[in-house]
Amino acid sequence: MMGGVSRRLNLAALTDDELQRLVGPERAVSLLPELSLARLDRRALPGPLVSETLAPQPLEDRAWGATPEQSRAIASLHADLLAAGAAPLGTYYLPGVSEVRHLRAYRLEPDSTAGLRWSETPETADTGWPFVQVLTWLRDRASGFACVLTSSARQPYAPALSEEIDMHLHPDCPVPDLLAAHRAHVLRHGRGQKLQADADWTRPWQAMHALNVAAWDRRGLLLPE
Repeated sequence: MMGGVSRRLNLAALTDDELQRLVGPERAVSLLPELSLARLDRRALPGPLVSETLAPQPLEDRAWGATPEQSRAIASLHADLLAAGAAPLGTYYLPGVSEVRHLRAYRLEPDSTAGLRWSETPETADTGWPFVQVLTWLRDRASGFACVLTSSARQPYAPALSEEIDMHLHPDCPVPDLLAAHRAHVLRHGRGQKLQADADWTRPWQAMHALNVAAWDRRGLLLPE
């Protein structure tokens, strides 16, 4: 289940690019007639639920992957993260707007957290393909950003993330290069907030999710409760 209060995403308020990335090109085309009418009549088209609170559900570890190729990619990225010194924190099912709902969490000392993401039921090869995202919260917001997110996902996030997140996309970037790029992005702003070894690993992700929910609300993407 998704935790906290949940509200529906208004598909009619998304840009065309966001809609395609969110539901896939085929479904986006099938939604066009209904979407056009909704926009013309200035009414909402309810979409997926968006919760205010992330609610990761622990999963027993096993050989993950919808295809042999995907399984090999997950295993390879996991091995690369371990080689880079990442501490694994378990595998979870994380309900959300996107179909990419499987997450293996990691802590990267001293100030970063990472997630290996993939979908067990991908709509397309690109949307379900495993990728790594690295998150660091900044010590101060003098630059106008609250945190830095670096991702090897093949396509941009949908809906677009909060303007307070310094987002960098490096599609299919190898883990060592991705981590080096992330450190460089963080250094542009100063220093990251150190993570305590025993801290709840979900806190940085929950805080980023809260920024996104607030940004989506400002854009009118979330329907009233």
